[in-house]
Amino acid sequence: MSSILDRFRLDGQVAIVTGSGRGIGAGTALAYADAGADVVLSARTLSQLEETAGKVRAKGRRALVVPCDVLDPEQRTDLVDKALEEFGRLDILVNNAGGWPPKPTLAVSESEFEECFRFNVTTAFEMTKLAVPKMVETAGGGAIVNISSAAGRFNARGFAAYGTAKSALSFLTKNLAQDFAPKVRVNGIAVGSILTEALSGFMNEDLERQMLAKTPMGRLGEVEDIAACALYLASPAAGYVTGEIYGVNGGLTQIQVEMPPVEF
Repeated sequence: MSSILDRFRLDGQVAIVTGSGRGIGAGTALAYADAGADVVLSARTLSQLEETAGKVRAKGRRALVVPCDVLDPEQRTDLVDKALEEFGRLDILVNNAGGWPPKPTLAVSESEFEECFRFNVTTAFEMTKLAVPKMVETAGGGAIVNISSAAGRFNARGFAAYGTAKSALSFLTKNLAQDFAPKVRVNGIAVGSILTEALSGFMNEDLERQMLAKTPMGRLGEVEDIAACALYLASPAAGYVTGEIYGVNGGLTQIQVEMPPVEF
């Protein structure tokens, strides 16, 4: 009998990871490389992608760098096409590109609200539509992992745009799982506050104390916490799992960042 750990291997598989120049995307790409996959790295900043690619190659796996703005339909198509040209198959797609800062609700314009939704939901929908037929055609099936957020689970001031978008992404994940089963599994991760460059850019001691006080696990998350779950969801170990949103957020029951109430 083989080891249960063999079910977490991705040998011979190919994964596209959007937003993989740094942070969660880069960490996930490296986790997949550790498990034996070749990785297509995609983001807007070439220098960051090249850095991640070097780390993938140091693990003995192939890395293809494809700069891509997922908001651009032509660039999305080119990303999938180049992945297939290079590797001849596609097994995994991680829709990680996304994000949006909290902002007082009455200050959010219509265009900002729609752009937030487009960045976090529409791009994942369109990438999935491009990838799924190719997964079935070249590999017989596959796995989608959508990076959602705890902000899509809990109500909080200042998160009308981002929280709504991530809630929609989680619901979309569940719907797509029904559409594509049993060939392609679709799951998501409701991410909490993770120690990345994006977070450190506005972190200070007071904010960190506030966030830790609302986190049952008593610490902020690390990239590897998310990468480990993303590996599980993409691997044969999760072969009977689809339509699920896994909370990797330290046990949150509320948003850690408290915005001021609306003043009229």
